[in-house]
Amino acid sequence: MANPYAGSRPRTNAARICTILGFVFAALALFLFPLLFGLIAVGLGVAGAVQGDKPLGWYAAGAGVAAILLNLVLAAALT
Repeated sequence: MANPYAGSRPRTNAARICTILGFVFAALALFLFPLLFGLIAVGLGVAGAVQGDKPLGWYAAGAGVAAILLNLVLAAALT
């Protein structure tokens, strides 16, 4: 049976660190400076995914986008 991950890059510690930091910044984006921290989360998630931490890196990038949108919706609902 062929390995489905044979063509992808192997995961490194730097990729996992970028992914974890992406999730941390996504959580921060819910409460503080959503656009700044959300964009940082997206960048770190994409960097983690490109370095080989798939699909978790893409999830961190998606969490950054979701945090930005959720914060904007909550801010609009509270005003």
